[in-house]
Amino acid sequence: MSEQPERVERAVVPALEEILGVAFPVLDDGFVRVVDYMGNDSSIVQAARVSYGKGTRKTSEDRGLIRYLLRHRHTTPFEMCEIKLHVRVPMDCWRQWIRHRTANVNEYSTRYSIAIDKAQGTRPDQWRRQAASNKQGSDGFADQEAGQRLTEREQELQSLAREIYNERLEQGIAREQARKDLPLATYTEAYWKVDLHNLLHFLALRMDPHAQQEIRAYATLIGEQVVAKWLPLAWEAFQDYRMGGFFLTRIDREVFELVTRGEQEAAVRKAEELGILSRGKDGLKRNRERSELESKLSAFGLPVPWADQE
Repeated sequence: MSEQPERVERAVVPALEEILGVAFPVLDDGFVRVVDYMGNDSSIVQAARVSYGKGTRKTSEDRGLIRYLLRHRHTTPFEMCEIKLHVRVPMDCWRQWIRHRTANVNEYSTRYSIAIDKAQGTRPDQWRRQAASNKQGSDGFADQEAGQRLTEREQELQSLAREIYNERLEQGIAREQARKDLPLATYTEAYWKVDLHNLLHFLALRMDPHAQQEIRAYATLIGEQVVAKWLPLAWEAFQDYRMGGFFLTRIDREVFELVTRGEQEAAVRKAEELGILSRGKDGLKRNRERSELESKLSAFGLPVPWADQE
């Protein structure tokens, strides 16, 4: 008679069990809460080692293996962990969220239910100005007087939109049509189930300083209040290699090598040769790849070799 495999227990994370169902507030009326989860740090290790085959010797501790997997982008073991979140989020923020398609989603339907009677408000000191160098970003804030007026007008707009929506419902207009003029600031709710590999990709993009402030608030909370408790070893590796690391392109590396050797003129010629440094009538042309390289050089305390040519 063949030997029966031993029973495998469900992974339980006490730190995450403590916050199951707890709503963590975000923005003025949003929240995130953990509904359920599957797996822990050991599940990542278990999935990675199963491919070694029976009898293969364990060659590293769990932490070391998780760090190796993340460092070298071996993603499938991270897909063994999943989490289901219940989120309440403004619709404009949700539009960015739902672009991450590798998840299972069920959203609150305003075809069947009355729209949530809450829209995200903006305080007078929170109105951000359009960034001059980034078409999709912001930079700085409007002055207090302008901000106060903008907030008052926002409240008028949201109140009027809700009043008209309610009038349509009272007159028997179908919910699916009555909703069409609600502002994007209106809150929606959804259940979002995602595996760890795709969750970390979401966090890497949405916790980044270049992400919109509102969705960054949600991502930061999910990372620091949920993932850090659920998978401390994976979270540590993610912080070290994804959020706190630098990615150097081939172009970056070739310019870096010349700069670190003190060959500034050669670095300028190399940048021109590789196409990230070009000149116009008014001097050097600005482009995003060049700006990113300059940021990396500055982060390492290295000079930008063409800085005096601006």
